[in-house]
Amino acid sequence: MPQIKFSNSTSKIKTLADGISTSIMQGKIRMGDNLPSINEASTKHKVSRDTVFKAYNELKRRGLIDSNPTKGYFVTGDVNRVLLLLDTYSAFKQDLYHQFVGNLPENYKVDLIFHQYNEHLFETIIRESIGKYSMYVVMNFSNDKFSDTLKAIPTNKLLLLDFGNFEKKDFSFICQDFNESFYNCLIEAKKLLQKYSKLSFVFPEEICHPESSIVYFISFCKKNNFQFEVVRSKIDWKGVSDKTAYICISPIDLVKIIKDADAKHFIVGSNIGLIAYNNDPVLEVIKNGISSISIDFGLMGEKAANFVLKKEPLKEYLPTNLILRGSI
Repeated sequence: MPQIKFSNSTSKIKTLADGISTSIMQGKIRMGDNLPSINEASTKHKVSRDTVFKAYNELKRRGLIDSNPTKGYFVTGDVNRVLLLLDTYSAFKQDLYHQFVGNLPENYKVDLIFHQYNEHLFETIIRESIGKYSMYVVMNFSNDKFSDTLKAIPTNKLLLLDFGNFEKKDFSFICQDFNESFYNCLIEAKKLLQKYSKLSFVFPEEICHPESSIVYFISFCKKNNFQFEVVRSKIDWKGVSDKTAYICISPIDLVKIIKDADAKHFIVGSNIGLIAYNNDPVLEVIKNGISSISIDFGLMGEKAANFVLKKEPLKEYLPTNLILRGSI
């Protein structure tokens, strides 16, 4: 068993257990191999016998090792360490994460990391993760640009999530369509939207959402004779107007619109319409319910877990749905 480096930031028990787990994943320790006795491991790694005992018990709990009086401690299973690299934290990403982890066996260890749409951070995380994981589930940092760093990962070990308006070649993916599916949701809402004089797409420039959605929004408005505006900056924002329906990407803008409507005594669903992009359970209880356009992120997590388990090629766009509530 290789020497394990300890640090002050992580408990020695976890460091030892994770170190052994990594050695199993990398094939340095194979199924059936014996681990050092508690005394031997204590001496080798310069930790207490109690630390080794608890680390071995943790590996037992994960189903990776077992022990008996004659053979001592030995490896019984394979470790599967998965990198789940997402863009930013949100309630619907939390749903994705819980469904992903919940559909994997206990011997699968998932490291959740966020890259915050930072290209340099994204590439650093990928480079430093090569060889440390058995599978990679990744949200790219851009909808339009495929990171060459990802080419270092074998195609059968990588699953791309969410973004994907670029050539994905042999890589597996579960993505959403931000263009035609968005347009189709607007078509579905057309009759309800016709009671408003204008449609407003609140789309701040700093939001990392595909700008191609704007093209499809404008196309919908022109083909269906809606007056419209696209709000990209604070300078463009003039406050809510009566008989206007708002589509907003950011939860911050959603709150801003509702607060402004309340201040003007506008009724959401009557004076103004409101549609949020990406569903969130809290939207069900705000006002009379806020309508949303969204994929099912829990389903994305479930399907991603299935890919990790079966390791079969997957190329799928999840349906984008209009969820109607009282806000329009």
